[in-house]
Amino acid sequence: MSAAPIRDATVAGIQHRGDLDLLWSAVSDVGLVRETNEDAALVSDGRFLLADGMGGHDRGEVASENALTALGEVELGEMAATRDGVVAALDAAQETIAEISSRNGRRAGTTVTGAVLVTYEDTDQWLVLNIGDSRTYRWSEGALDQVTADHSQVQELVDAGYLTPEQARVDPRRNVITRALGAGMDADADFFLFPVVRGDILLVCSDGLTGELPDGEIAAIVAEHAGVENPDPQALATELVQATLSLGARDNVTVVVVMVR
Repeated sequence: MSAAPIRDATVAGIQHRGDLDLLWSAVSDVGLVRETNEDAALVSDGRFLLADGMGGHDRGEVASENALTALGEVELGEMAATRDGVVAALDAAQETIAEISSRNGRRAGTTVTGAVLVTYEDTDQWLVLNIGDSRTYRWSEGALDQVTADHSQVQELVDAGYLTPEQARVDPRRNVITRALGAGMDADADFFLFPVVRGDILLVCSDGLTGELPDGEIAAIVAEHAGVENPDPQALATELVQATLSLGARDNVTVVVVMVR
Protein backbone atom coordinates (compact mmCIF):
# COMPACT_ATOMS: atom_id res chain seq x y z
CA MET A 1 0.00 0.00 0.00
CA SER A 2 1.40 3.37 -0.98
CA ALA A 3 0.90 6.68 0.84
CA ALA A 4 2.53 8.60 -2.02
CA PRO A 5 0.53 9.88 -5.00
CA ILE A 6 0.25 7.35 -7.83
CA ARG A 7 0.97 8.53 -11.38
CA ASP A 8 1.84 6.61 -14.57
CA ALA A 9 1.48 3.34 -12.67
CA THR A 10 -0.81 0.39 -11.88
CA VAL A 11 -1.03 -0.66 -8.25
CA ALA A 12 -3.36 -2.87 -6.21
CA GLY A 13 -3.84 -4.10 -2.69
CA ILE A 14 -6.26 -4.95 0.09
CA GLN A 15 -7.39 -3.16 3.23
CA HIS A 16 -9.25 -4.74 6.14
CA ARG A 17 -12.15 -3.04 7.91
CA GLY A 18 -13.69 -5.20 10.62
CA ASP A 19 -15.09 -8.28 8.89
CA LEU A 20 -14.90 -6.59 5.49
CA ASP A 21 -12.09 -6.63 2.93
CA LEU A 22 -11.56 -3.67 0.64
CA LEU A 23 -9.94 -4.89 -2.58
CA TRP A 24 -8.56 -1.93 -4.49
CA SER A 25 -6.59 -0.93 -7.54
CA ALA A 26 -5.47 2.37 -9.04
CA VAL A 27 -4.40 2.86 -12.66
CA SER A 28 -3.09 6.18 -13.97
CA ASP A 29 -2.12 6.68 -17.62
CA VAL A 30 -0.94 9.73 -19.56
CA GLY A 31 -3.20 8.82 -22.50
CA LEU A 32 -2.35 9.10 -26.18
CA VAL A 33 -2.28 12.87 -26.74
CA ARG A 34 -0.97 14.72 -23.69
CA GLU A 35 2.76 14.99 -23.04
CA THR A 36 2.46 15.09 -19.25
CA ASN A 37 0.24 13.20 -16.82
CA GLU A 38 -1.28 15.79 -14.50
CA ASP A 39 -3.60 13.20 -12.89
CA ALA A 40 -2.66 11.44 -9.67
CA ALA A 41 -4.31 9.04 -7.24
CA LEU A 42 -3.80 8.44 -3.53
CA VAL A 43 -4.58 5.19 -1.75
CA SER A 44 -3.66 4.87 1.90
CA ASP A 45 -5.40 3.49 4.97
CA GLY A 46 -9.08 4.38 4.53
CA ARG A 47 -8.42 6.81 1.65
CA PHE A 48 -9.25 6.38 -2.06
CA LEU A 49 -8.75 9.70 -3.82
CA LEU A 50 -7.68 11.27 -7.10
CA ALA A 51 -6.90 14.70 -8.45
CA ASP A 52 -6.81 15.96 -12.04
CA GLY A 53 -4.40 18.87 -12.36
CA MET A 54 -4.59 21.71 -14.83
CA GLY A 55 -2.35 24.58 -15.75
CA GLY A 56 -0.04 23.02 -18.32
CA HIS A 57 3.07 20.86 -18.12
CA ASP A 58 4.36 20.34 -14.58
CA ARG A 59 2.11 22.96 -12.97
CA GLY A 60 -0.97 20.77 -13.01
CA GLU A 61 1.10 17.87 -11.79
CA VAL A 62 2.27 19.91 -8.82
CA ALA A 63 -1.26 21.08 -8.04
CA SER A 64 -2.74 17.57 -8.02
CA GLU A 65 0.09 16.26 -5.86
CA ASN A 66 -0.33 19.12 -3.38
CA ALA A 67 -4.05 18.40 -3.03
CA LEU A 68 -3.52 14.69 -2.40
CA THR A 69 -0.63 15.26 0.00
CA ALA A 70 -2.81 17.56 2.11
CA LEU A 71 -5.67 15.05 2.16
CA GLY A 72 -3.27 12.25 3.04
CA GLU A 73 -2.52 13.97 6.34
CA VAL A 74 -6.14 14.14 7.54
CA GLU A 75 -6.85 11.97 10.58
CA LEU A 76 -9.78 9.69 9.80
CA GLY A 77 -12.36 8.78 12.42
CA GLU A 78 -15.76 10.12 13.39
CA MET A 79 -17.57 11.70 10.47
CA ALA A 80 -17.93 15.30 11.66
CA ALA A 81 -14.33 15.60 12.83
CA THR A 82 -13.04 13.98 9.65
CA ARG A 83 -15.09 16.29 7.47
CA ASP A 84 -13.70 19.29 9.34
CA GLY A 85 -10.21 17.92 8.79
CA VAL A 86 -10.85 17.47 5.08
CA VAL A 87 -12.14 21.04 4.76
CA ALA A 88 -9.06 22.37 6.56
CA ALA A 89 -6.77 20.31 4.31
CA LEU A 90 -8.52 21.59 1.19
CA ASP A 91 -8.23 25.18 2.42
CA ALA A 92 -4.50 24.69 3.02
CA ALA A 93 -4.07 23.11 -0.42
CA GLN A 94 -5.97 26.00 -1.99
CA GLU A 95 -3.48 28.47 -0.53
CA THR A 96 -0.46 26.40 -1.56
CA ILE A 97 -1.69 25.87 -5.12
CA ALA A 98 -2.49 29.57 -5.50
CA GLU A 99 1.22 30.30 -5.03
CA ILE A 100 2.40 27.98 -7.82
CA SER A 101 4.07 30.03 -10.54
CA SER A 102 3.42 29.31 -14.20
CA ARG A 103 5.68 30.32 -17.06
CA ASN A 104 2.80 30.17 -19.53
CA GLY A 105 0.59 32.50 -17.52
CA ARG A 106 -2.06 29.84 -16.82
CA ARG A 107 -2.91 29.53 -13.15
CA ALA A 108 -2.46 26.06 -11.72
CA GLY A 109 -5.43 24.22 -10.32
CA THR A 110 -6.82 20.76 -9.77
CA THR A 111 -10.03 18.83 -9.28
CA VAL A 112 -10.26 16.36 -6.42
CA THR A 113 -12.70 13.57 -5.61
CA GLY A 114 -12.91 10.22 -3.88
CA ALA A 115 -13.91 8.59 -0.62
CA VAL A 116 -12.55 8.25 2.90
CA LEU A 117 -13.70 5.82 5.58
CA VAL A 118 -15.41 7.33 8.62
CA THR A 119 -17.68 6.23 11.44
CA TYR A 120 -21.16 7.65 11.84
CA GLU A 121 -23.71 6.41 14.36
CA ASP A 122 -21.32 3.53 15.17
CA THR A 123 -21.24 2.23 11.59
CA ASP A 124 -18.63 2.39 8.83
CA GLN A 125 -19.52 4.94 6.18
CA TRP A 126 -18.03 6.34 3.00
CA LEU A 127 -17.53 10.09 3.11
CA VAL A 128 -17.26 11.17 -0.52
CA LEU A 129 -15.87 14.59 -1.44
CA ASN A 130 -15.79 16.43 -4.73
CA ILE A 131 -14.49 19.64 -6.29
CA GLY A 132 -14.60 19.88 -10.09
CA ASP A 133 -15.62 17.37 -12.76
CA SER A 134 -13.77 14.24 -11.72
CA ARG A 135 -16.34 11.72 -10.50
CA THR A 136 -17.09 9.11 -7.86
CA TYR A 137 -19.57 6.36 -8.75
CA ARG A 138 -21.16 3.61 -6.65
CA TRP A 139 -22.09 0.18 -7.99
CA SER A 140 -24.77 -1.28 -5.72
CA GLU A 141 -27.46 -3.91 -6.25
CA GLY A 142 -26.67 -4.23 -9.94
CA ALA A 143 -26.73 -0.52 -10.83
CA LEU A 144 -24.09 2.17 -11.31
CA ASP A 145 -24.95 5.59 -9.88
CA GLN A 146 -22.93 8.78 -10.07
CA VAL A 147 -22.53 9.94 -6.47
CA THR A 148 -20.92 13.29 -7.21
CA ALA A 149 -22.27 16.16 -9.30
CA ASP A 150 -19.96 17.76 -11.87
CA HIS A 151 -18.96 21.35 -11.18
CA SER A 152 -18.96 22.32 -14.83
CA GLN A 153 -20.58 24.79 -17.18
CA VAL A 154 -22.36 22.09 -19.17
CA GLN A 155 -23.74 20.48 -16.01
CA GLU A 156 -25.27 23.81 -15.05
CA LEU A 157 -26.86 23.97 -18.51
CA VAL A 158 -28.16 20.40 -18.11
CA ASP A 159 -29.60 21.25 -14.71
CA ALA A 160 -31.29 24.32 -16.19
CA GLY A 161 -32.79 22.28 -19.03
CA TYR A 162 -30.81 23.89 -21.85
CA LEU A 163 -28.79 20.76 -22.70
CA THR A 164 -29.47 17.05 -22.50
CA PRO A 165 -26.76 14.86 -20.95
CA GLU A 166 -26.03 13.50 -24.43
CA GLN A 167 -25.57 17.02 -25.82
CA ALA A 168 -23.36 17.95 -22.87
CA ARG A 169 -20.94 15.15 -23.73
CA VAL A 170 -20.04 16.77 -27.07
CA ASP A 171 -20.62 20.44 -26.25
CA PRO A 172 -17.48 22.58 -26.82
CA ARG A 173 -17.84 23.94 -23.26
CA ARG A 174 -17.66 20.48 -21.67
CA ASN A 175 -14.16 21.06 -20.25
CA VAL A 176 -15.03 24.36 -18.56
CA ILE A 177 -15.24 23.68 -14.83
CA THR A 178 -16.77 26.00 -12.25
CA ARG A 179 -14.93 24.83 -9.11
CA ALA A 180 -11.33 23.81 -8.53
CA LEU A 181 -8.56 23.98 -6.00
CA GLY A 182 -6.45 26.89 -7.21
CA ALA A 183 -6.91 28.63 -10.58
CA GLY A 184 -8.62 31.51 -8.75
CA MET A 185 -11.83 29.48 -8.50
CA ASP A 186 -14.42 28.57 -5.89
CA ALA A 187 -13.08 25.58 -3.95
CA ASP A 188 -16.09 24.61 -1.83
CA ALA A 189 -16.36 20.83 -1.70
CA ASP A 190 -19.55 18.79 -1.91
CA PHE A 191 -19.86 15.91 0.57
CA PHE A 192 -21.91 12.71 0.43
CA LEU A 193 -22.32 10.00 3.08
CA PHE A 194 -23.48 6.39 2.71
CA PRO A 195 -22.76 3.01 4.36
CA VAL A 196 -19.95 0.63 3.48
CA VAL A 197 -21.84 -2.39 2.11
CA ARG A 198 -20.50 -5.82 1.15
CA GLY A 199 -20.79 -6.32 -2.60
CA ASP A 200 -20.63 -2.63 -3.47
CA ILE A 201 -17.95 -1.18 -5.76
CA LEU A 202 -16.63 2.36 -5.67
CA LEU A 203 -15.27 3.84 -8.89
CA VAL A 204 -13.31 7.07 -8.71
CA CYS A 205 -12.19 8.53 -12.05
CA SER A 206 -10.88 11.58 -13.80
CA ASP A 207 -12.73 13.06 -16.76
CA GLY A 208 -10.26 11.34 -19.06
CA LEU A 209 -12.46 8.27 -18.55
CA THR A 210 -15.91 9.86 -18.64
CA GLY A 211 -14.99 12.09 -21.58
CA GLU A 212 -14.50 8.97 -23.70
CA LEU A 213 -16.89 6.42 -22.18
CA PRO A 214 -20.58 7.17 -21.51
CA ASP A 215 -22.05 5.90 -18.27
CA GLY A 216 -23.79 2.99 -19.98
CA GLU A 217 -20.50 1.59 -21.27
CA ILE A 218 -18.80 2.11 -17.92
CA ALA A 219 -21.68 0.29 -16.19
CA ALA A 220 -21.46 -2.61 -18.65
CA ILE A 221 -17.76 -3.08 -17.93
CA VAL A 222 -18.29 -2.87 -14.16
CA ALA A 223 -21.18 -5.38 -14.38
CA GLU A 224 -18.92 -7.95 -16.07
CA HIS A 225 -16.49 -7.80 -13.17
CA ALA A 226 -19.00 -7.44 -10.33
CA GLY A 227 -20.60 -10.81 -10.94
CA VAL A 228 -17.52 -13.03 -10.96
CA GLU A 229 -16.68 -15.42 -8.12
CA ASN A 230 -13.24 -13.95 -7.47
CA PRO A 231 -13.46 -10.23 -8.30
CA ASP A 232 -10.27 -8.52 -9.40
CA PRO A 233 -10.21 -4.73 -9.00
CA GLN A 234 -7.01 -4.42 -11.03
CA ALA A 235 -8.60 -6.22 -13.97
CA LEU A 236 -11.59 -3.87 -13.81
CA ALA A 237 -9.51 -0.69 -13.50
CA THR A 238 -7.22 -1.82 -16.31
CA GLU A 239 -10.10 -2.66 -18.63
CA LEU A 240 -11.67 0.76 -18.08
CA VAL A 241 -8.40 2.50 -18.91
CA GLN A 242 -7.78 0.27 -21.93
CA ALA A 243 -11.28 1.05 -23.23
CA THR A 244 -10.40 4.73 -23.02
CA LEU A 245 -7.10 4.18 -24.83
CA SER A 246 -8.91 2.31 -27.60
CA LEU A 247 -11.03 5.43 -28.22
CA GLY A 248 -8.04 7.75 -28.48
CA ALA A 249 -7.52 8.83 -24.85
CA ARG A 250 -7.31 12.54 -25.59
CA ASP A 251 -6.74 13.29 -21.89
CA ASN A 252 -4.90 11.71 -18.99
CA VAL A 253 -7.01 8.94 -17.44
CA THR A 254 -6.93 7.74 -13.85
CA VAL A 255 -9.21 5.16 -12.25
CA VAL A 256 -9.46 3.93 -8.65
CA VAL A 257 -11.63 0.86 -7.96
CA VAL A 258 -12.63 -0.38 -4.50
CA MET A 259 -14.52 -3.67 -4.12
CA VAL A 260 -16.12 -4.36 -0.73
CA ARG A 261 -16.02 -8.07 0.18
